[in-house]
This record gives sequence, C-alpha cells and structure tokens, in this order.
Amino acid sequence: MKLQHTLYKFTALLFCLILSSCGAYNFTGTAPIDAESFQVNSFLNNAELIEPGIERNFTIKLQDLIAGQTSLTMTNTNADLVYEGEITQYRISPMTATADQTAAQNRLYIAINVRFTNKKTPEDDFEKTFSHFYDFPANTQLIGGTLNTALDEIYERITQDIFNASLAKW
Repeated sequence: MKLQHTLYKFTALLFCLILSSCGAYNFTGTAPIDAESFQVNSFLNNAELIEPGIERNFTIKLQDLIAGQTSLTMTNTNADLVYEGEITQYRISPMTATADQTAAQNRLYIAINVRFTNKKTPEDDFEKTFSHFYDFPANTQLIGGTLNTALDEIYERITQDIFNASLAKW
C-alpha cells in the first residue's frame, strides 16, 4: 500500500515537471507572442469577378479567429500586429465532365493577398497569397445556402492558414 502511494506521488511529480518544462506551449499552438494588440484592416475586393460583401465577411472572420485564439486586444490603430490585403481572385470554373461533355462539378476558388506587419519583430513580416477552393455540383447554383457554405469553408481554411503563418510560425 505504501509503495502504491509513493508511486502515485512520483507520477504526479513527474507529470508536473513535464508540464512546467513546456511553459512556452499553449493549446492554440502559437509560440509566445511578443505583442499586446492586433488590427485587421478592411480587406479590399480586387478580383475580376465581384461577389458583394465577401471582403467584409472575410475581414470579420479573420478578426474573430485571432481574437478567439489569442489573448491579444483588437484595436483600430497603432497595433503591434497588422493584417491587411485584398481578395485577388474569385472564380468559378468547371472541374469534371460527364460523358456528354457537360460539367459535372464546379469549383469556387478564392485567393487573398495578405500583408502581415509585426512592429515588435519586423523579421516576421510577410506578404503572401493564401487560397482555397470549394467544389459543388454543376447543377447547383452558387447562391444562398450553397454560397454561404462554400464561403464559410474557404474562409475557415484561409484564416487558419494566415493565423498559422503569422502567429504559430507553421
């Protein structure tokens, strides 16, 4: 019985040591952030094909992701971390064909150019294009719920990629 009690104490101590040695780790996967604030400037829509409102929705999604996964304060000016850019591509194209040479599947593709500025660590600054796509049946129009689903999936992927590149250093 005494041996078992000693074993529990040793295991608890070992567990505590392991956790304390990983002090730089957090559950969002970010490295320690030497910043207190961030700002996401409104993204512009410079794509040839314009879908109204997508730039505003993307800006909000990026703000929400960073605010939700960090303890940074969102500001409108003079932030330590600044995100800005533009939607450069928004296109729908056929992906697969049927036996009678008609489209069976279409793809919505969005590319967003992002400029990230870290005022505390300028060597982390970058300008990079992030993109993703959503495939949907060719007999479905990209409106309403289908469009919202497509944009949600694309934004989720792109915003996470931006987060990883700027804060998680992946």
